[in-house]
Amino acid sequence: MGRVSQAQAQENRRRVVQTASRLFREQGTHVSVADLMKAAGLTHGGFYKQFASKEALIDEATAHAFEELAERRTAALEERTGRRGAAQQALIDAYLSVQHRDNPAEGCPVAALAHDMAREPGSLEAHRVYAEGVGDFAEFLATGDEDGITRLCTMLGALVLARATKDSPLSEEILAAARAVLTEAD
Repeated sequence: MGRVSQAQAQENRRRVVQTASRLFREQGTHVSVADLMKAAGLTHGGFYKQFASKEALIDEATAHAFEELAERRTAALEERTGRRGAAQQALIDAYLSVQHRDNPAEGCPVAALAHDMAREPGSLEAHRVYAEGVGDFAEFLATGDEDGITRLCTMLGALVLARATKDSPLSEEILAAARAVLTEAD
């Protein structure tokens, strides 16, 4: 089998990072390299040609997930011609939705990766990226009257509880209650 071109190697790396970002949010960072590469449609042997270690991939996949979150915030602002309050409310509504609850792979890395970040060794670059991403998200959610961290904690807690109770009517009640509290705060 011949060597892949530099362009193909870059595309393969991009595909692995995107796949890892989704799988880590959906299943956690304990996903095996073999399963990850299979999901990306690549061979297990190719992993170490692209990444020094699984930890290096966790770092990149975490950064990728937070870049997606930042893009959503930017898009929300652009769609509402810079009206921050409207953009915040749209993001809160999307965050506390059944669709977001049911699709962690495409969702917020704050909620999806919290468990793994709490258990991974502290030396990972992913911890820095995660903490910075949480801070940026909280800053976006801040209003003149309310701390963004409080709003983010309300959203995160509600999403985690809604996911944990997904098969009961309580799940949607939790989402609705958090949306109501965050809407009243405006």
